[in-house]
Amino acid sequence: MKNNWPIYRAFFFHVDILVMLAIGFLISSFIVWQGIELSLLAFFVIGIVTFMFSEYLTHRFFFHLKAPKNPFFLKILKRLHYDHHKYPNDFHLLFLPIWYSLPTFTLLSFIFYLFSQLLVGTLSFSLGLILMLLVYEWKHYVAHQPLKPRTQFGKWLKKTHTLHHFKNENYWYGVSTPFVDILFGTLKDEKEVETSATAKELEKRGS
Repeated sequence: MKNNWPIYRAFFFHVDILVMLAIGFLISSFIVWQGIELSLLAFFVIGIVTFMFSEYLTHRFFFHLKAPKNPFFLKILKRLHYDHHKYPNDFHLLFLPIWYSLPTFTLLSFIFYLFSQLLVGTLSFSLGLILMLLVYEWKHYVAHQPLKPRTQFGKWLKKTHTLHHFKNENYWYGVSTPFVDILFGTLKDEKEVETSATAKELEKRGS
């Protein structure tokens, strides 16, 4: 039997994962200390759904922007996504950097608090965001590692992400889930999609 422990260890001991796990633990502890209520489950689920849409919209409309002329902005996009398409199995490019994921998580939580004015409710919402962020990171990691998903759903997710990288970058944006792809019409039969010349060269899109 193949020993996959080094692959699992590399994921769970990655600094970005450890930071988000620690934040999730602190938030969970505070919620338990304040007292768990059934209504908090609704806020938690809203956080999960919010991340699903945020993941899709960010991936499609920000990470896949036409290469900007501003060198600093270009450098940011190269680190966030362009270089990942160019070097899809580079370990250091598999994770969202904490300088991106943490501010994004904080902003979404702050917006939710402005609407709800509920501290514990917002923390439950934040916990949903963190859970889905970790699911996203894991599914993305598995898609680029020599790991075989155990479920048919997991195998399908890995296949669709592979198609996004090597078939056509204009489809299959969902990494943690394909459901938002269905809503926006970007979940296609691979036989109906032409192979893109820029799937590994996002900087050349539109040039």
